[in-house]
Amino acid sequence: MSLIKKPSLSFWQIFNMNVGFLGIQYSFGLQQTAINPIFLYLGASEEMLPILNIAGPITGLLVQPIIGAMSDKTWSARWGRRKPYFLIGAVIGSLCLFAFPTSPVLWFAVGLLWILDAGNNMAMEPYRAFVGDKLPEKQLSMGYQMQSLFVGAGILLANGSIVLFQYLLGDESIEVAGEIPEWLYYSFYIGGLLSITTILWSVFKTPEIPPSDDELAEINRSKNLPTKKRIAAPFAEIGKAIREMPPFMWKIGAVYLFQWYALFVYWQYITPLFKLTMGYSTSEAASQSAQMSLTYNIVTMLVALALVPLTLRYGGKKIYALSLVGTGLALFAIPFIDDSLMVLAPMVLFGIGWAAMMGIPYTMVSKVVPQDRRGVYMGILNMMIVIPMGIETLTFGPIYKYVLGGSAINAILFAGVFFIISAVLAMRLNMSNNEMS
Repeated sequence: MSLIKKPSLSFWQIFNMNVGFLGIQYSFGLQQTAINPIFLYLGASEEMLPILNIAGPITGLLVQPIIGAMSDKTWSARWGRRKPYFLIGAVIGSLCLFAFPTSPVLWFAVGLLWILDAGNNMAMEPYRAFVGDKLPEKQLSMGYQMQSLFVGAGILLANGSIVLFQYLLGDESIEVAGEIPEWLYYSFYIGGLLSITTILWSVFKTPEIPPSDDELAEINRSKNLPTKKRIAAPFAEIGKAIREMPPFMWKIGAVYLFQWYALFVYWQYITPLFKLTMGYSTSEAASQSAQMSLTYNIVTMLVALALVPLTLRYGGKKIYALSLVGTGLALFAIPFIDDSLMVLAPMVLFGIGWAAMMGIPYTMVSKVVPQDRRGVYMGILNMMIVIPMGIETLTFGPIYKYVLGGSAINAILFAGVFFIISAVLAMRLNMSNNEMS
């Protein structure tokens, strides 16, 4: 298949291309820090948190690979290939963010989380492929680490807004059992605005590269299929892509199994941890966990682009594995620090790890998969993220209750062990020809 030679882009062109990730990740930041406290406000028990978060894994498992396969077979001279999908996803996410803080009961908030996750997943996967579509191989590392920078910036703004509004308005608002405090509303409203405006920035600032003649012929052939075959085509493409998947991706799937299981445990149990170790109320613990996220995402922003020359010099595998070890060490330290300021120190290691996790694997995978099937393979890579999350939501509740003694301290230490295991597995990620084909 003929491939289009891609021109190198300037720093600001790569920057503009990734601005939309700010809004997507602001929403993700709220999910990390604010959603579980909202569930607790509305009456959920701590052991219910994993199963209440199952929306993320299931919608990611279904939406991202399907949307990825569909976007591979899409082209509009006016709207492009990936843009229609992440624009629609951003609109859905924006509407959900405006509605979320007014949730009257737990089931309503859980339902909104399902819709929000579907919208975010619809936006995120084509965005990953969009960056790979635009950049020549020599700039892929810069593209995905720039995306990592915006991951940090989006989550930083989300958690910064939570801390700010809690500080400004938390003491004035009367917290009522079964109700979400009003100071949380404003962070969600900001997220609703950012979700759509940042996506529109990238849509209007960055033109997509038209498909090659061969790709266009394949897209037109797909459009002319009977309706039933067109509906079945994305599922058939996903199955075919999995069967033909490079061995490298199977190995990264093993890393992701432990990495993402551990991350989900951390996000769910960091607020309960502070209630235990520092004697905080739910509001105080939520604010402290927001400060943790704020800290590590500041670090992510600072180091994201600095990882580009390091990965070029020492190799992505070594930098990635080392960052996972650092993240594990951070989680080993947090439960034993009872000072609200000192506990932020381990977040430096966590932030370096988060920067690597959000950039290096995507650079690696983008180099080993066929250009004309990048959408579906980025969707499959996301399946490798959400499957561990799904396993965690189904298994960790009983593990937490019966194995870890219902202790949030043990939950965070458990996550630290899983990060160390993922680091060991990351050392197997060799970019040799045998691994890539």
